[in-house]
Parts: sequence; structure tokens; C-alpha cells
Amino acid sequence: MEIEYVPLIQVMRDLHAIPRGMERFREYIRAFTKPGTVEPEVEFPSLVFMNPMGREHVAELLDALLAMDADGIAARTAASAAARLADAPGDYKLGIVVADDLKGGWTNRYDYEFNLRFPSGASAPGEGPMPRWLKHRWLTSVLWSSEPATERAVREAVLTAVHRAAYIGRRGAARTLREKLEQEGHVMRAAGCDGPVIDADDLAYTREVIAPFLDAEDKRSTIECLFGDAAGRTLGFTPRGLTHWAGLALALHDAGAAQAASR
Repeated sequence: MEIEYVPLIQVMRDLHAIPRGMERFREYIRAFTKPGTVEPEVEFPSLVFMNPMGREHVAELLDALLAMDADGIAARTAASAAARLADAPGDYKLGIVVADDLKGGWTNRYDYEFNLRFPSGASAPGEGPMPRWLKHRWLTSVLWSSEPATERAVREAVLTAVHRAAYIGRRGAARTLREKLEQEGHVMRAAGCDGPVIDADDLAYTREVIAPFLDAEDKRSTIECLFGDAAGRTLGFTPRGLTHWAGLALALHDAGAAQAASR
């Protein structure tokens, strides 16, 4: 696996220095396109996850990320992960983007989470030819405006993106809920994530509730079962009586148990 880290935090901060309005939006659109090409080329496709009309709280988070040299942390983390996964297929560019789940009117975190965890089409690792407007395959590491800037958050965002690409590159895209649980459990465990966590009773209850959906392939069932009732309600989905992030907590727990059993 080859990964080129592309710093985007300053790009986002420069956009937020422009007063909110059409000028900023036009500059945001220009940031996508590489100048001087015969055909339009999307230069930074990861920026689709940002809110170009983000308010002061996003600028403050970007300032905090710049102050802690988040780009340097991310670049070193990506290089180390790529070296450990040298036998995995893929040649990617990777960038960090702040998604505005706090005050971004068009940002539904759980819809974004689904698309990031289970990419399809041009964004999926190794899945078919790239469109003509995209010259490189990209991985996107998302930080959320509702969460503080920490080194751990930066590392986890990078490591989950890299390990997910390696997993999908080796095994193909997860289709069923069962496969998605296995994928995300492996990814979170490999990235060193320490959560989400729920207690033993909740794990048993979650396992029972999602059992009838393990062969489901639809987005709705995935969000309801993996992300829990709070997530489903934001999209008008059916509550299943599940704790927030319950299915992901089960996936992480089962991946850890499987790893311990194999030793």
C-alpha cells in the first residue's frame, strides 16, 4: 500500500477566512478543481465532506488543529500505517477534513458515517476504473466539529481510513450487515480504538436485536443496527431499542474476543 498525505487543514482554514456568502462558496468550488488542465480534474475530492458555510466554531477547531500540527501527526501516522501494510493493494492520497455535524445544516453525521465506512463507486478502494475527472484514489479521514481537537482523534481518523482501505482491498466491499460488522470490528481493532463500549447486558441485547438483520444489505438496516436509535431518529428510521453506536460496540468487542482466542 502506498499513501501520499495531502495537507488540507490550511486549505479549509483559508476558506473560513472569507466571510460567509457566495464568495466563500465560489472559492470552495474552485478548491476542488485543478487549474490548467484540459479537462476538469477534481483535485481535493475529500473536501466534499466539509461545510463551506461553516461558522466560527469550525474556524476555531481548524486553528486548534493547526496549532497542534495535526497535518504532521496525520502524515507520520499514515506513513507508519502504510509501511505496516506494505503488502496490501492500493495507491492513495489521503487528507483530513472537518465535517460540521454540530451546526452544519446539510451534514447528517450518520449518513456521512455510512458513506465513509462503506464506500462505493469511485470512492471505494480498488473498485473499478476511476472516472475521468478523478486522477487519484483518495482516502478521507474525518474529524467532527462536535468533538475537540486531540492527537488521538487525528490518529484514529487516519488509521481507520487506512486499515479500512486495506481490508476492502483484500476482501472486497462488505455487502451484508454481517460483513459490515466484521469489517468495522477489524478496522477499529487494528486502529487501536478503545470505543465505543457498552456493558455485557447491552452487548447480549444488541446481539439478539440485530440477529434477524445480519443478511440485510440496505443502508437503513445498517444505520439502525450499527449506529443505534439516536442515529436512526435523525433520518426518520425505525427505533430498535439500541444504544448509541450499539452495533459498532458489538463489532469492536467481537473483534477483540476473536483476536484473544487466536493467541
